[in-house]
Amino acid sequence: MSKTQQRELPAFDWDRADNKGFGSGYSDAERNRMMELYDNTLSEVKEKEVVMGTVVGITDREVLLNIGFKSDGLVPASEFRDMPDLKMGDEIEVYVENQEDPNGQLVLSRKKAKVITAWQKIQKALDEDLVIDGFVKRRTKGGLIVDIYSVEAFLPGSQIDVKPIRDFDIFVGKKMEVKVVKINYANDNVVVSHKVLIEKDLEAQRTQILNNLEKGQVLEGVIKNMTNFGVFIDLGGVDGLLHITDISWGRISHPSEVLHLDQKVNVVVLDFDEDKKRISLGMKQLLAHPWDALQEDIQVGSKVKGKIVNVADYGAFLEIMPGVEGLIHVSEMSWSQHLRNPQEFLKVGDEVEAVVLTLDRNDRKMSLGIKQLTEDPWTRPELRAKYAVGTKHKGVVRNLTNFGLFLELEEGIDGLVHVSDLSWTKKIKHPSDFIKVGDELEVVVLELDVDNRRLALGHKQLEENPWDTFESVFAVGTIHRCTIISKNDKMATLELPYGIEGFSSLKNLAKEDGTFAEVGETLDFKVTEFSKEEKRIMLSHTKAWQEKSEPAKEKAAKAAPAKASSAPAQAERGATLGDLDALAALKEQLEGRN
Repeated sequence: MSKTQQRELPAFDWDRADNKGFGSGYSDAERNRMMELYDNTLSEVKEKEVVMGTVVGITDREVLLNIGFKSDGLVPASEFRDMPDLKMGDEIEVYVENQEDPNGQLVLSRKKAKVITAWQKIQKALDEDLVIDGFVKRRTKGGLIVDIYSVEAFLPGSQIDVKPIRDFDIFVGKKMEVKVVKINYANDNVVVSHKVLIEKDLEAQRTQILNNLEKGQVLEGVIKNMTNFGVFIDLGGVDGLLHITDISWGRISHPSEVLHLDQKVNVVVLDFDEDKKRISLGMKQLLAHPWDALQEDIQVGSKVKGKIVNVADYGAFLEIMPGVEGLIHVSEMSWSQHLRNPQEFLKVGDEVEAVVLTLDRNDRKMSLGIKQLTEDPWTRPELRAKYAVGTKHKGVVRNLTNFGLFLELEEGIDGLVHVSDLSWTKKIKHPSDFIKVGDELEVVVLELDVDNRRLALGHKQLEENPWDTFESVFAVGTIHRCTIISKNDKMATLELPYGIEGFSSLKNLAKEDGTFAEVGETLDFKVTEFSKEEKRIMLSHTKAWQEKSEPAKEKAAKAAPAKASSAPAQAERGATLGDLDALAALKEQLEGRN
């Protein structure tokens, strides 16, 4: 240093540089001013809050952060694994756990800061209806787990899209915009939705579509749902129903036969209900009607081939080409006049030939017949001789009615057996008391009317009328042992010999001791009335015992002249040998039939 420079330096004040300590030479005013400047460089830090910190040091184990406090804080390096590019000067949010631990160290946590900040952001997103970015981490039962601000949120399957989602896995590992729809702090549960974002976008499209919608308009849509009765098609924000009958001109049993989910299809608007916002769609209407392509050479009387596509109670539908069907009524399946179940003749899938009976191209209707492929049995020349009156035949019972039964003698030839022609001796109220459907029955032809296709048959006529014999056996005045089998308010029914029935009024059941006979008792009864035409025998027990008590002389006086009463007298005394033989043969016939 030159002498000139030495002269220019101020003289050092050795009085201020004493041994009283560093800074002890400042005046009180100067010291207060310096403390104020120092305090202004420090931030006021409170515990249990999130603050910003600046990275001022990085080691393998810790990261040193300056939050403007009197001392820096240390955070484990493990809390920065998601920030591999962390460097000096980066600003990080941290949570102040403790301003000073036992070692005098400021305790910070980035992990807790992330959690607190995340929940604050989630609550803000819910309050302000914000759209936030999420990351689909994995699939779970009923939906997806989405990471938002490092918090796992649940995205229900029904909230992924406006259309049903069948494969959730396609979203795993991808980013997705969502909205918070529910927060449950008690369970740390957050529910988000992606569907609400789509619905908001679709609302404008829906309004535009509905405003411009009109019948006959052709639209493109995507099949979003499929049912037995049709499919629901997404038209871009609004759904329409494509009924199964409007999918194809041909008959289908389920839409899946021709369509599949997520398929793009063109449809036409058939109807639109503005109040209910219901749209009816059609797909087959975009194609020409198959009836327009029906060959001109198909006329009444033509033979056609096809497949049975439906069988109903009244008939079957034959599809001769896709969309063109004809009805085969059950009456046109067989020449038999007795209508049967169509399923006895045909079933779905059968390929058959039929004859066109009626054809209306304008109304697109056609009736068919299959019996016309065979000869009408009633027109056969040998029919009159085969079923002449008196000829005997066997047939199958096809139907029972109150008045009789219908017997099928051969295909197309039915006859009626009236209930009164089933038995000579039994009073049959309904044919089911005598026989059942499907049983075989032997009959004799009583009447044949070819023109009206009528055949009257009888079963009892196979045997001689036993009432011709009964007329002499049960003559008026004869006495027989009878059993009471039933009683009503006015009459009692009796079982007579040979299995026939007789009747007695209740007053004629009076016994000799003054009581009245009851059901199950077997007593002597006297014939008081016999009607061969009505097959009716009236009897009286009272007159039977009264007659026995009369004196023989009085009985002889009351008797009719010998010639007139010879038959009753014979029956009363006992039948002749010839009568006994006839009765024995009749009894064998009756027992064999019963």
